[in-house]
Amino acid sequence: MLRPSDEGGTHDAYFAKLQRAMQAGPAMPTLVVDSQRFRANLTKVASTVSPGLALRVVVKSLPSLELVKEALTAWMTHKVMVFNAPQLLSIAQAMPQADVLLGKPFPVSAAKWVLEKTAGTSFNAARQVQWLIDTPARAAQYKELAQAMNLPLRLNLEIDVGLHRGGLESDPALVDVLKVIQSHPGLQFSGMMGYDAHVAAIPDLPGLRRKAMDHAQAAYAARVAAARTHLGAAWPSAGLTFNTGGSLTYHLHDSTHAANEVSVGSATVKPLDFEKPSTAELQAASFIATPVLKAMGAFRLPVGVEAISDAAAWWDRNQSQAFAIHGGHWLAQAVSPPGVQASSLYGASSNQQVMVASKTVSLQPDDWVMFRPRQSEAVFLQFGAIAVFDGERISARWPVFEASA
Repeated sequence: MLRPSDEGGTHDAYFAKLQRAMQAGPAMPTLVVDSQRFRANLTKVASTVSPGLALRVVVKSLPSLELVKEALTAWMTHKVMVFNAPQLLSIAQAMPQADVLLGKPFPVSAAKWVLEKTAGTSFNAARQVQWLIDTPARAAQYKELAQAMNLPLRLNLEIDVGLHRGGLESDPALVDVLKVIQSHPGLQFSGMMGYDAHVAAIPDLPGLRRKAMDHAQAAYAARVAAARTHLGAAWPSAGLTFNTGGSLTYHLHDSTHAANEVSVGSATVKPLDFEKPSTAELQAASFIATPVLKAMGAFRLPVGVEAISDAAAWWDRNQSQAFAIHGGHWLAQAVSPPGVQASSLYGASSNQQVMVASKTVSLQPDDWVMFRPRQSEAVFLQFGAIAVFDGERISARWPVFEASA
């Protein structure tokens, strides 16, 4: 076994600029979005999506009204996908023209809460929200809700196209839901949603991904055909939403198949889990910046186990010295300066994470360590307002949604 090589270094020109920008403001853990990179990614996604397919903005992945507005403007759309009731209410209040598709089924009590909260406002939830239905039983609940509130409801059917995380998988189950919709004049069939994230996650062995994609498109087409056959003359002539795709699969779709729109969110800020060959032309646009609180010299574990840290530092020069940062234990990975990493021996801390590095790394208190979040949807909500980096300075602070699941 070879001893690990020295991976240490200094901030490159980009992160040096970001550090200077952060040092001009209050020193605390901060979620940063690079506005130039974000806007470039929005433009790239729009140019990559197949002609004839609409884009829908995934709100949970861009959990700030300003981020959502930027995407809607760039893509010239009002279409959003929402995953929880509090964020749906925020969208309804700020964007009364929004066309909302749910990304997962809401318990009927959550739908009732949204309908009550938006009653009498300029956002007509009964007309502007497509409530996702995954089972005949849930369809029956929404029928009872429509009857109780004397409101029309648009129901979009979640179908399983291979992910196997719920949704209607067979024609008989789909027809059962359609029968519930037909049994009440206030219910309207508005389309389908089939999420295909598994296609990108499948190992890239010969034929496996192509097989999964072919199955997803065939399953989608089969469910649409079954619905059309069952509804017959009652099939809506226009206005149906057939949604699919995601940040890692949107580019695989075109208008020759059943879907007429794709959803994208995370790819536009490109957190680390979305660093894939399919997103190679997009730029990392989101970071966590946090100040160094303490430069502690040689890495030492607590009294009683100090010999272990001595041995670790001897074997791996990247554990030679230790620093304490402000906060830590995020769903994120340190990326700058190179070679700085959380100490697995010392353990995780959300208060003062101990980081280790080689002696090549020169960090002092009030210097900054940069991380890339692994995802955006939960991580973005942990830091307060987003610091907007324009390449030179922090030019704005964009509030995020209240924490919600």
